[in-house]
Amino acid sequence: MKIFKVLFFILGYSLFGCMDSGQKKPILQPPALRAVENDLKIDTQEPETILLDKDVSIRNYFRWMDSVVAVHNTNHTYQLDEYILVHHNPWIIDTLAHTDYYYLMERGIFNEDPQALLALRKGQEIKVPDSLQTINIKQRLLNTYLDINIPAFRLRIIENGKPVYKFPIRVGQNGKRYLAMANREVDMRTKPGVGTIIRVNKNPVFINPKDNHKYQSTRRDDGKVTKLPAIPWLEPAINGQSLGQLIHPTTNLETLEKAYSNGCIGLREADAWVVYYYAPLGTKVLIRYDLTGKNEKGEAVEFKNIYPGFENRSIRKEALEAALKAVDGKPIPVCDCHL
Repeated sequence: MKIFKVLFFILGYSLFGCMDSGQKKPILQPPALRAVENDLKIDTQEPETILLDKDVSIRNYFRWMDSVVAVHNTNHTYQLDEYILVHHNPWIIDTLAHTDYYYLMERGIFNEDPQALLALRKGQEIKVPDSLQTINIKQRLLNTYLDINIPAFRLRIIENGKPVYKFPIRVGQNGKRYLAMANREVDMRTKPGVGTIIRVNKNPVFINPKDNHKYQSTRRDDGKVTKLPAIPWLEPAINGQSLGQLIHPTTNLETLEKAYSNGCIGLREADAWVVYYYAPLGTKVLIRYDLTGKNEKGEAVEFKNIYPGFENRSIRKEALEAALKAVDGKPIPVCDCHL
């Protein structure tokens, strides 16, 4: 067993707002499966673990992860990334999800600074996947996409054609508004279409697009004020365009299952951690406007038409499969199943 000693660094990532006006990076596509296999040489060394010799706060978590991955990739014949390491240790996602403000408050714990909470604790061990396990995790992520149905206020994570998670969301308001960030009147409705995740922002700046006001704290539904969480924001390009409708956490659960935002797709903090680890760069994203579906009992339901006129923008299963394949040339099965 090999034990890595890891160093702490100060976080230093690019900052972007909800409607990011910075320089855009090119759309990145996931590699073909054969490329994944060719890039890896079979490494049958004894399984390794990383023993934590210090606590790691959420504030330092991403820099810590980057340093661990860099050490591994320097010393091994196959390459890891943060997503692979965490999927091999799914308890890390659970730990991060349970730092959710409202989860803690339900247990009588008030925390004013989400970034000061511990992501990892001294003495914990993280298992390092071998090369074959790494291939398997990469295959799973390549066959995963996000399915968002606007009028259902739901985001599903689909893995190998099956839903593995289903989360409530908020979507854009039905109307137009002048936004100082865009310097024009903006249609705030969340737009349907097919695309990919083109950017992951690990340290976003919180800016009110209405007046460009930057803020460092948030008032929760219970009236308490806390600092802001450090949960990554995801930017999809839909139908080949970046529309500014990011996927990110909201600190106000009362806004979920409502048309409330300026176009972004909001999740509770716990759910945003899960979505982040299932949606690396290149992950396919489907945003639908389907007024019919099924509930948890499998019963047919009809959703409220929150954007009159959008009902004709629904995508049928056959067209959806073709659209997803057109994103990067690799088909993904589309199921009719519902959580």
